[in-house]
Amino acid sequence: MSSMPTIKSREIKIVQDIPISKTLKFWEGLKEGKVYATKCKKCGKVYFPPSADCPECLSSEMDWIELSSEAEIETFTHVVVRPTTFQQYKPYTVAIGKLKEGVRVLAWLTGFKLSQISVGMKVKLVAKISPEGYATYEFVPP
Repeated sequence: MSSMPTIKSREIKIVQDIPISKTLKFWEGLKEGKVYATKCKKCGKVYFPPSADCPECLSSEMDWIELSSEAEIETFTHVVVRPTTFQQYKPYTVAIGKLKEGVRVLAWLTGFKLSQISVGMKVKLVAKISPEGYATYEFVPP
């Protein structure tokens, strides 16, 4: 068994300013404790994360809707080997939950022991401000 010779690259750190003018209501909503999605006025499809334009019918006529907090876990994974940018965190669990509006949300799942988590369990989607000051959202016990 032979291995190919390698060298390590230097660490690359990229920080960019991401324009949010078309999704500003989403970010402002998180700071107010609300989670918003967009709904196409033309075809009625709901998008999360919010979309400024409808990928389905290409309309730019979108309404903002506040999502309910009720979700059901469809799948989850416990992350032990964390990416470099998450090394400061203890191992964590992320899950995909389906909300009653039909959208699926990927978020951290907190407030549960790993042994308590199962597919089909009910959770609540909540907006929060991270310890670093970022507006975000997560699943918590109902």
